[in-house]
Amino acid sequence: MLFQDRRDAGRQLAERLAFLKDEPNVIVLGIPRGGVVVAAEIARALAAPLDVFLAHKLAAPFNPELAIGALTSDDQVLLDEGLVSELRLSEKEIAQEVEHQRKEIARRLNLFRKARPPLDVNAKTVVLADDGVATGSTTLAALRALRRHQPARLILAIPVGPPDTVARLARECDEVVALATPEPFWAVGRFYLHFDQTEDAEVIALLRSAL
Repeated sequence: MLFQDRRDAGRQLAERLAFLKDEPNVIVLGIPRGGVVVAAEIARALAAPLDVFLAHKLAAPFNPELAIGALTSDDQVLLDEGLVSELRLSEKEIAQEVEHQRKEIARRLNLFRKARPPLDVNAKTVVLADDGVATGSTTLAALRALRRHQPARLILAIPVGPPDTVARLARECDEVVALATPEPFWAVGRFYLHFDQTEDAEVIALLRSAL
């Protein structure tokens, strides 16, 4: 067991990110929902603005836990082409899942932000936080999407993830701050004492308190 809960993980990450404390133009983004709890602790410690960046898993039609790719809030689709081919998924099946997640992302953006525009990450130091990674597909999609907005520096902050996934994600950003990369790796929740599902209401409250 590495972390009491997501807040504890966020505080530990904030300590590792203390070098950003006095830097200007730092923005912290959390991947909803659990990643926002982690990101809120980092943003608080760094006195930095907090926002969300959505990246949703694209699930196999027969197994909602199996990720075949990801979709981001700026409509980037990242597919695991090898897995899609292995599972013999049709274009129609993929398109249905993409459309389903597109609607869910739109719903969540409206829920979390209302009419508030997203923070401008251009030329900023951006810290993207989540509560952990397993396959890393949604995180990979988020990093690639953020790169398109040309941040000055892109840092991924995660409490835990498998070493191969963390190494792959490190190639997509300027720096990875990962507290633990255990081998063998199980589900992210196995490394937390408390890993209850984060509710939308908590995400909304954290974003409001950061304004």
